[in-house]
Amino acid sequence: MNKVNICIIASLIALLMGCGKGADSPTGFSLPEGNVDAGKLVFIKHQCMACHTLDGMDDSTIDSPLTTKIRLGGASPKITTYAELVTSIINPSHRISKGPKWETTNEDTGESLMQNYNDVMTVTELIDIVAFLQPEYRVTPMPYTPYSHYYIP
Repeated sequence: MNKVNICIIASLIALLMGCGKGADSPTGFSLPEGNVDAGKLVFIKHQCMACHTLDGMDDSTIDSPLTTKIRLGGASPKITTYAELVTSIINPSHRISKGPKWETTNEDTGESLMQNYNDVMTVTELIDIVAFLQPEYRVTPMPYTPYSHYYIP
């Protein structure tokens, strides 16, 4: 094997090794299956409906610090993954809701107003609430955009 081939192979190996995230990689991360019924009770226990709405759950008797609550669930052309739901609970500032920014974020820090539940909610409660919320999200196809036929002479 000549020196050029060895250099090319060594470069490719170095590039491929740099593609992984190492210790920060989510590879191998898996939580056990949650209990949907227990998740509903967790959702109620932590008063999530003070700031969120969810189809089929009555939140009319719950006072809210927000004038417009953040809707959970529903139809979307994008899949809401299990990992996204877990991250939304344990790190709500990771991705801020597209709702009115002045109500969902702290004006000074830009951080989410959602309480940090990391020291309040158990891991079992987290797993159960995600199991409860996941089926509430439905994937719908993107709407078809009709294009007229173009006449090209």
